[in-house]
Amino acid sequence: MAKKKLITSSKPTKAQAEQFDMLFPILESVFNEIKELSKKKQDGALNEIKVKMTNRILTKVKAILNDDPTLEFLDLLDEDTLPTNSDAVLIIAQFKAAMEQYKEKHFGWDGLDHAWTTSD
Repeated sequence: MAKKKLITSSKPTKAQAEQFDMLFPILESVFNEIKELSKKKQDGALNEIKVKMTNRILTKVKAILNDDPTLEFLDLLDEDTLPTNSDAVLIIAQFKAAMEQYKEKHFGWDGLDHAWTTSD
């Protein structure tokens, strides 16, 4: 039995879908890298460069998820009080989960191929 999709946000534009497809692998890479750091030293603080680079990605993800209900649960990494590796893993995991839910809502079989369901 096929899963019924529950659409609770507006459809993405083609540009948002392309941006999503570009950002998701980058986010996964950052997540995996920081997760490895966390395994070695959970309470170690991320350095300022890693926080700024990660926030640049997370900011673009938030723009894609702008109309999605998950947005209210997504916070950027705090640049003033550098987060620990384990805190960063938690925050990035939330972004990753929100993106996966977003794709599940708006990407699927269109009768010919797997594709985004876009507004344009």
